[in-house]
Amino acid sequence: MSTSALLPQTRRSPVLAQIVVFDPNVLLLEYIRETLGDAYNLHLFSEKTSLWRELTSDRKPDMLMFSWDSSHRSLPMLQQVMGQAGSVPVLVLACTPDAHEMRLMMTMGVRAVVLKPFDQEDLQQVIEKHLRPAGPETPYLMSQQKDVEIALGDDRYFVRSSPAMRALEQQAMVIGGSDIPVLVLGESGTGKEVLALFLHKSSLRSKQTFLKVNCAAMPADLLESELFGYEQGAFTGAAKAKPGKFEICNGGTIFLDEIGEMPASLQAKLLHVLQDGTFTRLGGKTPQKVDVRVIAATNINIKQSIAEKSFREDLYYRLNGFSLTLPPLRERREEIQLLSDYFMRRAAAKYSRATLPFTERMKQAMTEYSWPGNLRELENIVSRYLILGDEASILSELQPIASVPHVHALPQVVEVAAPVVEVPRTTHTPGEGLKSLVKSLKGDAEAMAILEALEANRWNRKAAAKNLQISYKALLYKIKNYNLGATK
Repeated sequence: MSTSALLPQTRRSPVLAQIVVFDPNVLLLEYIRETLGDAYNLHLFSEKTSLWRELTSDRKPDMLMFSWDSSHRSLPMLQQVMGQAGSVPVLVLACTPDAHEMRLMMTMGVRAVVLKPFDQEDLQQVIEKHLRPAGPETPYLMSQQKDVEIALGDDRYFVRSSPAMRALEQQAMVIGGSDIPVLVLGESGTGKEVLALFLHKSSLRSKQTFLKVNCAAMPADLLESELFGYEQGAFTGAAKAKPGKFEICNGGTIFLDEIGEMPASLQAKLLHVLQDGTFTRLGGKTPQKVDVRVIAATNINIKQSIAEKSFREDLYYRLNGFSLTLPPLRERREEIQLLSDYFMRRAAAKYSRATLPFTERMKQAMTEYSWPGNLRELENIVSRYLILGDEASILSELQPIASVPHVHALPQVVEVAAPVVEVPRTTHTPGEGLKSLVKSLKGDAEAMAILEALEANRWNRKAAAKNLQISYKALLYKIKNYNLGATK
C-alpha cells in the first residue's frame, strides 16, 4: 500500500521525523496513522514491493518499523531491510518472539522489539528513545562515544566501555522492549542488579516500580510472605493483611537476586506466577492476578543445581526466556583504567575530595590483578586510595594472593600475601588449661578451612557448604560466628 493511498492528508513537514512502517495488517497501520500522524511524517506500507521501492529510493527515513510474524518469511525480508537501512534505527513490531528470534534480531542490529498489542503511548515512547535526529546523537547512540556510564537514577549507573559490555548493552536494549523473563548470570560483584535496572529502564515499564528481592537473605516462610504477602491471622503476629512485593510491583519489574538460593518449597509457587500471573497470599483463599516482569539473577551453576535436584528444571526454562551473562572484570581488563577513573570521580564527589591520579605502578598492578570481587572490589579499593592516599598500601593489596595452605596446617605459621584476610582468633591466657587452648586452635583451624572453601568457590556459599560437607544453614551460622562475612 502506498503512502499516498493511506495518508492523503498527512503533512510533509521538514521538522517532523520521517518514519517508514511496514505491516501487512491494514487496520494496525490505520491505528498508527490515527495516533501518531500528527507527531511524525509516516510512510505506511502493507505490501513488500511498495516498501522495497521506498527503501531503494533516494529518500532516507529517520526510522524504520518492521512487522515480524514468526514465520520463515520474515527473516529474509528483515535481513534485506537491515541491509538497506544502514545507520537508520530499525524497530520490530512482533507478537511473541521466542529467545532464538530475539537473538537473530540482535545479531542483525535491531534496536528494539515492541510487543503487540501496544498503545499509542508505549509505541511513541520507544520511537522517541531510538529516533535518529538530524543533529546530535541520541542517548542510545552515545554508547558509541567515550562516555562509560548511563545514569539510571538514585546515583546508580550502568558502566560499560569494553566490546563485551557494549555488546551486552545492545542486547539489553533490544530485549528491554519485550516482556519476556530474563536470567542474568555472572560472578558476585559483576553488577547484576545494575544490569537488571538497565533492562527495566529500557522497557515500556520504565516509569513503573522496580523492586529487588534477595532470595538468599531470608528463610523460606519469611521469603514467601515477602513475595506474596499475607492475610490477617495467617501466622502469629500477622495483626493485619500485608501485600507482597508482586502486588506492590504490579505493572513494573521485580528483580529476584540469588534465585538459585530460593527454597524448593517456593519454586513451585513462583512457577505458577510466571505461567499465568496468579498467586494466593499466605493464609488467603482468593487468587491475586498481577502483571509483573520478572528478572532473575544468580552466581551459581544453575544447570548443576538442576542435576542435583535443588532447582526445578521447569522453573529454569520459565525464567530463562533470555539469558545475559556479565563477564568478570578479569575478562575485560581493557576497561579497568576507565572504570577506575569513573569510580574515582564518584568517590571524590561523594566524600568532597579532590581526585587523586593513579601512578603507572598502580595502573599496571590494577591491570594485572585478578579482581575476585569484580567491580565491587575495584570500587572499594579506589575509595580507600582516595581516602588514605597511601599508594604503598593499595599496591600491597593488589599483589597476587598466595595459595592458602592445607586445612590441617596450623594457622599460626600461615603467611598470606596481601590482601591479608584476618581470621578472628581466640587469644589464650596462661593458666586457662589445655582444653581451652585446644578449643581456641580448633576454632582457628575451622575458620581458616571455611575461608579457604569460600575463596575457592568465589564466595558461593552453597558450593562451599557442599565442599565442607556441612549444611548450608550451618555454614551461614559459622560465617557469622567467626565474623567472616566482613571479609567478602
